[in-house]
Amino acid sequence: MTYATYVYAVRRTGGPEIHSPGHDGGGPVRLLPLGSLTAVVQDVPAAEFTGEALRQRFTDRLDLERCARTHHRVVSAAAAGAATVPLPLATLYANDVRTKVVLEEHAELLSEALHRVAGHVEWAVKVHRDTAVPLLEPEPETGTPVPDEPATGREYPAGAGDRRGTSDGRQESALDAVDLVDRVVRTVAVASVRRPLHGVELTGRDRPQVMNGAYLVPRDDERLLTAALDTLRQDPRLSGFAVETSGPWVPYSFVSVALAEGAGRDGARA
Repeated sequence: MTYATYVYAVRRTGGPEIHSPGHDGGGPVRLLPLGSLTAVVQDVPAAEFTGEALRQRFTDRLDLERCARTHHRVVSAAAAGAATVPLPLATLYANDVRTKVVLEEHAELLSEALHRVAGHVEWAVKVHRDTAVPLLEPEPETGTPVPDEPATGREYPAGAGDRRGTSDGRQESALDAVDLVDRVVRTVAVASVRRPLHGVELTGRDRPQVMNGAYLVPRDDERLLTAALDTLRQDPRLSGFAVETSGPWVPYSFVSVALAEGAGRDGARA
């Protein structure tokens, strides 16, 4: 059987061994020296990790989740012992020699990324409209009828204007909420990334998401972040919104951009 080298992450040389299971059917997770750096790798069956094989496998949501969880588990184990730069899911090279050539070409880029995240963790901060606290909307003037449906063509534009006003108000309130949360969290974080909003199919139809951010926080300042978030949740300016957080995570969001022109995906090519 032909094997390819799957690369989970890169960290500085000198960290402890990693005792974490990798992808099924492969060898043990091991460390591959790269001069002052070390790659966290595993030998995997090449035929199961070609570009075409991965495209087919990842159409199966369960298979995709299984691969992603394995990748994250190994990266987290690596990060527990030393500052770590996680590589994207399914980063592969034909063999160890090819892996060394590619990663050593980008040693400076990887070292900069390691320096950036050393001593830091990632926290996810999301803001949703909270349906448990209804947002206030303008009430109609006294004596003004509010028909369920416009009775004439003239009434329709007026009604549409009212709805646009309500929609604009909701949009403005959401922008204000996002700005407030972002400003407060950034007093603790050293960097931030705004991610695409999750659709209602993921958040639930009664909880539309208005913010999906990731923040790079010094590990020693996590208590400050927790305190800031607790204060935010009591802030009356966020009435009608819910702030949710998760972490700490390996700082995936703060190395992927830096590595975009670095380590690539070889599949099982030589």
